[in-house]
Amino acid sequence: MANLEESFPRGGTRKIHKPEKAFQQSVEQDNLFDISTEEGSTKRKKSQKGPAKTKKLKIEKRESSKSAREKFEILSVESLCEGMRILGCVKEVNELELVISLPNGLQGFVQVTEICDAYTKKLNEQVTQEQPLKDLLHLPELFSPGMLVRCVVSSLGITDRGKKSVKLSLNPKNVNRVLSAEALKPGMLLTGTVSSLEDHGYLVDIGVDGTRAFLPLLKAQEYIRQKNKGAKLKVGQYLNCIVEKVKGNGGVVSLSVGHSEVSTAIATEQQSWNLNNLLPGLVVKAQVQKVTPFGLTLNFLTFFTGVVDFMHLDPKKAGTYFSNQAVRACILCVHPRTRVVHLSLRPIFLQPGRPLTRLSCQNLGAVLDDVPVQGFFKKAGATFRLKDGVLAYARLSHLSDSKNVFNPEAFKPGNTHKCRIIDYSQMDELALLSLRTSIIEAQYLRYHDIEPGAVVKGTVLTIKSYGMLVKVGEQMRGLVPPMHLADILMKNPEKKYHIGDEVKCRVLLCDPEAKKLMMTLKKTLIESKLPVITCYADAKPGLQTHGFIIRVKDYGCIVKFYNNVQGLVPKHELSTEYIPDPERVFYTGQVVKVVVLNCEPSKERMLLSFKLSSDPEPKKEPAGHSQKKGKAINIGQLVDVKVLEKTKDGLEVAVLPHNIRAFLPTSHLSDHVANGPLLHHWLQAGDILHRVLCLSQSEGRVLLCRKPALVSTVEGGQDPKNFSEIHPGMLLIGFVKSIKDYGVFIQFPSGLSGLAPKAIMSDKFVTSTSDHFVEGQTVAAKVTNVDEEKQRMLLSLRLSDCGLGDLAITSLLLLNQCLEELQGVRSLMSNRDSVLIQTLAEMTPGMFLDLVVQEVLEDGSVVFSGGPVPDLVLKASRYHRAGQEVESGQKKKVVILNVDLLKLEVHVSLHQDLVNRKARKLRKGSEHQAIVQHLEKSFAIASLVETGHLAAFSLTSHLNDTFRFDSEKLQVGQGVSLTLKTTEPGVTGLLLAVEGPAAKRTMRPTQKDSETVDEDEEVDPALTVGTIKKHTLSIGDMVTGTVKSIKPTHVVVTLEDGIIGCIHASHILDDVPEGTSPTTKLKVGKTVTARVIGGRDMKTFKYLPISHPRFVRTIPELSVRPSELEDGHTALNTHSVSPMEKIKQYQAGQTVTCFLKKYNVVKKWLEVEIAPDIRGRIPLLLTSLSFKVLKHPDKKFRVGQALRATVVGPDSSKTLLCLSLTGPHKLEEGEVAMGRVVKVTPNEGLTVSFPFGKIGTVSIFHMSDSYSETPLEDFVPQKVVRCYILSTADNVLTLSLRSSSLGPSVVGLARYSHVSQHSPSKKALYNKHLPEGKLLTARVLRLNHQKNLVELSFLPGDTGKPDVLSASLEGQLTKQEERKTEAEERDQKGEKKNQKRNEKKNQKGQEEVEMPSKEKQQPQKPQAQKRGGRECRESGSEQERVSKKPKKAGLSEEDDSLVDVYYREGKEEAEETNVLPKEKQTKPAEAPRLQLSSGFAWNVGLDSLTPALPPLAESSDSEEDEKPHQATQIKKSKKERELEKQKAEKELSRIEEALMDPGRQPESADDFDRLVLSSPNSSILWLQYMAFHLQATEIEKARAVAERALKTISFREEQEKLNVWVALLNLENMYGSQESLTKVFERAVQYNEPLKVFLHLADIYAKSEKFQEAGELYNRMLKRFRQEKAVWIKYGAFLLRRSQAAASHRVLQRALECLPSKEHVDVIAKFAQLEFQLGDAERAKAIFENTLSTYPKRTDVWSVYIDMTIKHGSQKDVRDIFERVIHLSLAPKRMKFFFKRYLDYEKQHGTEKDVQAVKAKALEYVEAKSSVLED
Repeated sequence: MANLEESFPRGGTRKIHKPEKAFQQSVEQDNLFDISTEEGSTKRKKSQKGPAKTKKLKIEKRESSKSAREKFEILSVESLCEGMRILGCVKEVNELELVISLPNGLQGFVQVTEICDAYTKKLNEQVTQEQPLKDLLHLPELFSPGMLVRCVVSSLGITDRGKKSVKLSLNPKNVNRVLSAEALKPGMLLTGTVSSLEDHGYLVDIGVDGTRAFLPLLKAQEYIRQKNKGAKLKVGQYLNCIVEKVKGNGGVVSLSVGHSEVSTAIATEQQSWNLNNLLPGLVVKAQVQKVTPFGLTLNFLTFFTGVVDFMHLDPKKAGTYFSNQAVRACILCVHPRTRVVHLSLRPIFLQPGRPLTRLSCQNLGAVLDDVPVQGFFKKAGATFRLKDGVLAYARLSHLSDSKNVFNPEAFKPGNTHKCRIIDYSQMDELALLSLRTSIIEAQYLRYHDIEPGAVVKGTVLTIKSYGMLVKVGEQMRGLVPPMHLADILMKNPEKKYHIGDEVKCRVLLCDPEAKKLMMTLKKTLIESKLPVITCYADAKPGLQTHGFIIRVKDYGCIVKFYNNVQGLVPKHELSTEYIPDPERVFYTGQVVKVVVLNCEPSKERMLLSFKLSSDPEPKKEPAGHSQKKGKAINIGQLVDVKVLEKTKDGLEVAVLPHNIRAFLPTSHLSDHVANGPLLHHWLQAGDILHRVLCLSQSEGRVLLCRKPALVSTVEGGQDPKNFSEIHPGMLLIGFVKSIKDYGVFIQFPSGLSGLAPKAIMSDKFVTSTSDHFVEGQTVAAKVTNVDEEKQRMLLSLRLSDCGLGDLAITSLLLLNQCLEELQGVRSLMSNRDSVLIQTLAEMTPGMFLDLVVQEVLEDGSVVFSGGPVPDLVLKASRYHRAGQEVESGQKKKVVILNVDLLKLEVHVSLHQDLVNRKARKLRKGSEHQAIVQHLEKSFAIASLVETGHLAAFSLTSHLNDTFRFDSEKLQVGQGVSLTLKTTEPGVTGLLLAVEGPAAKRTMRPTQKDSETVDEDEEVDPALTVGTIKKHTLSIGDMVTGTVKSIKPTHVVVTLEDGIIGCIHASHILDDVPEGTSPTTKLKVGKTVTARVIGGRDMKTFKYLPISHPRFVRTIPELSVRPSELEDGHTALNTHSVSPMEKIKQYQAGQTVTCFLKKYNVVKKWLEVEIAPDIRGRIPLLLTSLSFKVLKHPDKKFRVGQALRATVVGPDSSKTLLCLSLTGPHKLEEGEVAMGRVVKVTPNEGLTVSFPFGKIGTVSIFHMSDSYSETPLEDFVPQKVVRCYILSTADNVLTLSLRSSSLGPSVVGLARYSHVSQHSPSKKALYNKHLPEGKLLTARVLRLNHQKNLVELSFLPGDTGKPDVLSASLEGQLTKQEERKTEAEERDQKGEKKNQKRNEKKNQKGQEEVEMPSKEKQQPQKPQAQKRGGRECRESGSEQERVSKKPKKAGLSEEDDSLVDVYYREGKEEAEETNVLPKEKQTKPAEAPRLQLSSGFAWNVGLDSLTPALPPLAESSDSEEDEKPHQATQIKKSKKERELEKQKAEKELSRIEEALMDPGRQPESADDFDRLVLSSPNSSILWLQYMAFHLQATEIEKARAVAERALKTISFREEQEKLNVWVALLNLENMYGSQESLTKVFERAVQYNEPLKVFLHLADIYAKSEKFQEAGELYNRMLKRFRQEKAVWIKYGAFLLRRSQAAASHRVLQRALECLPSKEHVDVIAKFAQLEFQLGDAERAKAIFENTLSTYPKRTDVWSVYIDMTIKHGSQKDVRDIFERVIHLSLAPKRMKFFFKRYLDYEKQHGTEKDVQAVKAKALEYVEAKSSVLED
């Protein structure tokens, strides 16, 4: 026998074979370097050189048997050690652990936390969240039996029962700990687990420190397709991977999991494996070294030796192995201490990644006699050969009953034994045997062997509160519940049973998969000789058996048998005597003898009786009763019924075929609440209903149900029959049995019921339970809690808990069912005799009818006649009248919207897009915008916007989805998004659709139809009293009556016979003086004689012609005008004339007398009546030109007063007259009118609106006669202003607010020679330096009365002021001149503060900029002359004001008339040439500009600001102007020059003094330069410097300052720099192009925190009303900063400000998808706040309520909710919230905070009583807390 010492040296001398000598020595040398520590290593010792050959044989023989056995010692629990790596196979997968089959019949366990770190982290997350994570797979989904896994032994322990247990770990960190990053080589086969999913692949945990392993998506595709059924890999998934690439010294590894690569992977020498890091599962190429009866020794990877035991030889090749044979082997395990390597040659292990296929053997549990021993291993066990030649193995512990009696001699090969197959080892493909007597004789070996109903013996293990545990077999324990410890209920079972007692039990239930065994100790059941029922099929009618009662109800007892089979004993079968209250007679747990009456195995229904056949029966029995014996209806049975009669609550029916009477309540006719009454109405006696469910029987009364949802539940067997079948998490369909304040009770078809408490009734906040559900309603309920003992369960009705699958599918299903039921009703109607009902049944939505208008009702709806049958009621609501003018007798084409089958009304519409439907092919599944046209209880009908087709969609998407907040309810006219599910209208006439998300709904434009007569009409109650009385009066009759009451615009008169008549204010006097109230002329009780002039119909308020049939029911309209009483009378225009026609008789400009009915505060207009049937309105702004009147119109105008008004025209509805008290209101040039400020545009002016939608503009220069620094300060939107209309050119109203405009004005002319001392060659310079609107001081030279002209002079000599052009042309002056001008300018400053700039001096409408200079030289004179006197009146913008200066001394006589005039002129030009670049003018509004704290003189333009340094001649104009300047300078006399020099010197000294003043404000660029030098990091100074340039419209200079600032400010001052960037962005936005703005923005993003820059730019866009750009920028931000909640909130606020609520709701949804879940609550709360401030308060409340129902302990959210409600809600709302908060169970500190807030609130808003109530509640809370602490 070959010796194995080479592999496993154990001491002693050995000789080696010659051929192997050299080879072995090489092994020895290498292994010395490899392993030096362990004693039992594969090192070769010196002795291997060996003694003489002669001794070799003896030594071999002596040691052969002993050593060979030792070397091939198979694994036992003792031979395992912690840290040992071993290959295993998954045997069983439980929720929290894996059972692993190990080699040599061993077994170990892997806990759920030992899979990998990433999986454990996910589990912890799930535990903290207390709700399952979507992407976390359970163990059964990650592992399947047969999978091969590499494990490491983590611990060896002993269980409670003294068994040794092996705990294993699969964590790659433990398994691959022996590998280092440097050791990783391409081609290595490793195992790992998926740790995370990335965009392009998966990160795999291979457990090697310092290495990141990545599996690219491409490499994983094949595996996903073949092995993972196409699903993505999930965290924790176990993979066999090949290392493809190694980068960075093992830092990054790329993997592959391709089946072909993994299954052919071979470990090679190049991969540098050694005995330290050799891993189980590696396949190696090896060479057979020795062959022995116990196995083989192999040599592999050149240097290593390993053993293959007999269990792991290839069964097909066993006995054919020879030395030096090349084989492939798989490493099973490596012992860390002894370094013994175990290998396997079984083919199944040679293809890594393949699972084991044979997982069990057939004859498990079989007892075998005389099985011969094959071999014995003293530390592990013995092998046996079974009859079919297959090997089996028994572990050492199973070879005898105890260690003491074990005799190794009995297991010599060939000895036979009796044994039993107890298990199967998948790793070895061996049956495992046991020779223990207890196991061989055991009644049952596995749970699978135990049958329900069997009597078993066991031993008491322990007694607990939940029952008694009994040991039944070696591995099996059963539970006896407390109810089953004896025939009666035991209080102290421990007195009867003791641990270790042997007991005899009967099996109630056995579930081998769950290893669950339930037994009973009830003596009657154990000893019963009656047949047992273990399945419903056993229950044959007439069979008698024993069972036990599990529930006693008022309708009977539920009796249970074995294997969860149960049946019902109805009340009438409980006893021969009637038992009114079964609960008093029977108790739960009682053993009873029953007889089976009837059983339906398919439905698992059984009916039982306690009345056994041996019981004496009463002899006399009514015949009918005996007939029904045995024909009882079973609960849960489906029957056909015939309607006998209708009652108030339902239908009395007869159950066919035996005609047993039963009752079907109305609410049980349908799942749809609205359809129940409908079906009840149309069903009649004799109708047959199929598939009706028997719900219950009590006192002979059978209750039925026809709800489709319940019927299908019962048919599908999804309805639990008894309480034991119910467990938490089940979803059941039932109906609402009763509604209480604290919740609703739900009953299920089997009679079981549970409570849905208020807290879990709905995802929405429940104020009142009855708002959410109605009795009899079908609901889906999820079981949350079960109390078996009390037979109670708690249910949740929340939609989030009770999902019924895809909402769209459920929604469509409910709609289909509802419409089918309506079709059913139609078919019932079509069987009726009435033609009307048959016609109604045939009418479907979408049909067209040609009808005749019958009448228009008070509410604006229209009733039609002329339908297919006479009495048919057809109606169009006010909305569906579509604003059309309709009158009786008109023919109209309508479309049917819906037929009300209960009220027998047809709803129709006149909407043109519905009547003129477009024929267009529709696609299924396509999305369409639609408008809701009609609302029913459970569905709505909408029309598609594109085509006009009618589509129905369900308003609910779930049975429980019945409650809507007002803000969520749909309204007619609202827009919705629908997805079509059918493209052809079926029998219903409607397309079927599903509504898209509520966020896509759009609100209907609120059409305030108050324009129409109908709505405003307020009916005098006095007039409605006698309306019923007929009268025989006709138009023209004279009548007498008594004044009954006096109203402002009419008098009510009682005529004889109690008829009520009416006299309008316009029919009392012939001439009505303005300001009087004619109705006051008549007194109550006075008798009057009047003439009838018409009759008013109270329904339509129309005046009917006398020929109208309803004229006799009208209110007579009377007149007491003297002229009408004497001569012929005029009849009122009767109703054949529409209001439009009546209005047309009044022309614009006509004067009428009207009577004030009331002042409408909301609409701001006076409502007046001109005649009884003609009404009008006077907008407030047209009532007066006095601000005092407009402020308090009620003081000026009395109700009933007569007013003389001018007709302006008809209003938009054409039914009313618009009138004015201030004239015709034509808004022509020169007219004065009152307007309202709409918009204030900084630096530009105002936009003013007038009544009837006209808009005008006021320039900043026409705001006031006096100059102001901030002319727009006093103007805010909605302010009323009095305007003078300057021009109406191009349909643009140009206005002025100057009070002087409203008085006379004078135009004057200054010739060029009188304008300036300098005469520039380019006349265009005048335009530039004397712009329109500039304030100048002038002297009147002469008056030309003939030409109506004033001649003026601006020369310094005349005015004493500096030359108007000198400052402008400073560039050409000498230095001395400059100083002089600068000094002059300083003088000017004081005066110019009161002056205004930028008003034109040319004729109206003339564009100075574009006018060529030649034209400009001459025309002023003739123009001014031409304008003459007309201009004096109309120009309306000049003013003459005498200066307070005294006249100059040396004036000649003819100059007496000379005065200094402040002179204003002309209309403002549309564009200021030197202020704004052209494109900016078009912007609708401007962002506020940079302002300076020190104001700048308005008229000090860029031209007039003198630089301190000598300027360069910058402009070409200046160069050209040089010569004239020099010429003028030469002309100055010596004296003048001296004066100027002195003046200049004085000025310089003044400037120097000023500069030394610390409090001085900067006034020039130099000043600013000095300031920024001293404080270079102050952004505010830089911004003021920029503003300084911007004031002078030096845009480029402002830009240059900004760039300087950015370079100068220190890089550490981030905020200061950001301020400058923002200013620069502002500047580019206002004055630059889009391109320049983009460039600045891109730079700003580079240099600052990008998010801040983005947000600032978005604000800039929003403020300057560039909404499109702002929207685009926000969309960019959402892509780039999707994790920033600030961006989402800002965008939401932006959309809400723009009234885009729906878009804002969508943004919230997107935000929640993108942001991490921890941010969700904050974001939702923030959006809710925005909704409160900018949107819909109702929706905001709903959001807060929803959030707080999910996170009730978020005190910050409660706090915000309270703040918002205090600000925007009612006091009741605030108190409701406080009441809820103070009843929360929060920390005392938090509660104190809320109590304090409540108290403060009540102190501020409540009474003393309220304050005391809060204090009492706080005290109550404190007492409750302290009592809890004491307990």
